[in-house]
Amino acid sequence: MRDFKMSPRPQWNSLSDVPMGSSCSSFHICDANAAWRVFRPVMDYSLCIGCHQCYLLCPDGAIHKEDAKVFHIDYDFCKGCGICAHQCKPGAISMVKEDQA
Repeated sequence: MRDFKMSPRPQWNSLSDVPMGSSCSSFHICDANAAWRVFRPVMDYSLCIGCHQCYLLCPDGAIHKEDAKVFHIDYDFCKGCGICAHQCKPGAISMVKEDQA
């Protein structure tokens, strides 16, 4: 059986400390939940225009913003639903079969 552990909760002192969007780094109650994923999103950073659509629409909060234009996909939590790739108009995200990634 997997040993799930609670991630530490972030301490927010003001509204500006709260992350914008649907994701919050290290705010999950378990350490991984994507073991059944078939496809994984792969980001081509040269095509990313920083529109934030993948970050805002990820239902799992698996995409984190590192700065204004750089996004990071947390593969421990990404279930491979493909919403990010579908919403990425420049085509910076493509879904690749898990065994080929």
